[in-house]
Amino acid sequence: MVNTVLNTIAAEKFGEFADRIDAGEDPLDVAKEALNKHWRVIFNGNNYDEEMQQMLTDRGVWRIDSGVEAIHTLTSEKNINLFEKMGVMSKEECESREVVLHDHYAGTVEMEAKCLIDMINQHIIPSVKKAGVGPLAELEAAVGTISEAVSGIHGAGSSYEAAQLARVLRLETMVDIRATCDAAEEVVPADLWTLATYKELLFLDSHVGPGMEELYE
Repeated sequence: MVNTVLNTIAAEKFGEFADRIDAGEDPLDVAKEALNKHWRVIFNGNNYDEEMQQMLTDRGVWRIDSGVEAIHTLTSEKNINLFEKMGVMSKEECESREVVLHDHYAGTVEMEAKCLIDMINQHIIPSVKKAGVGPLAELEAAVGTISEAVSGIHGAGSSYEAAQLARVLRLETMVDIRATCDAAEEVVPADLWTLATYKELLFLDSHVGPGMEELYE
């Protein structure tokens, strides 16, 4: 979808350039005018730097931090007009793609949420109980919080609303709950922690099964 959008924008503008040049304008003048008009969007700095992002915003470059909201702009009037003008998509096709993309996002987040519930119920809570340490009450409450959020997604009135709720669940609620899980891992003894640690994942060859020396004797 990203390439479709970019190619459509580029095609429209090159079409305008071609029409002006065919009408007799100097190609160099057309290019200079476009460049001078849009210098503010040319940026070769660090896109991950929040200060630079703010600088671009202050410069007038449009910024959408949410993928859910970016998808929603597929059905804005100006974008529908662009796609129809270029023969890429009709209004109905734009609306359909928004629904499909939002449904896919919400569905993905739901799977992640249910996976986290299973990890908490089947691994983290039992480990905390065996160890007798850790935020047990908070973990038990977290399961209910996630389940309630998933129910809210199911009850949303539209795909867009469901995706908005899913975004909050993924980037706010689950992030906070992850911190609670991390707090449990910090105090539960390693021999009672049943989930793989970063050390085990990164150095699997030296922590699981025979050592490298035995494998290559």
